[in-house]
Amino acid sequence: MSANEDWVSSACTLPTVEWPLRVAEFDQLFATALRAVEWRDAMRLLLVLDAGAQAAARELTDRETGCCSFFSFTFAPAGDGTVHLKVGVPPAHSAVLGAPAARAGEVANSSRISEIDLSS
Repeated sequence: MSANEDWVSSACTLPTVEWPLRVAEFDQLFATALRAVEWRDAMRLLLVLDAGAQAAARELTDRETGCCSFFSFTFAPAGDGTVHLKVGVPPAHSAVLGAPAARAGEVANSSRISEIDLSS
């Protein structure tokens, strides 16, 4: 299974041909705006983004919930030039959350941001 296929689940209604495009959109967001990745627990992830990326991130996450309704995305301004994007999934989809977290973590390891493991 490819990285693009790892991202999605059988509950996703996005046409298969569009998966790589959607993954690329998230990769672009991560590469340009991601400052930190924090696991909250198996069903919750916090992405810290540059505040200037909030509108683009909202538009992308709105489209994502249109095809993967099991995702929840909540935005909260942090007051330090960042916005917190809280990503959640129900227990039945916890394995799906690992794919975008891993992709964000790959960006964290290759750029200016930090990856924080809060699982311990």
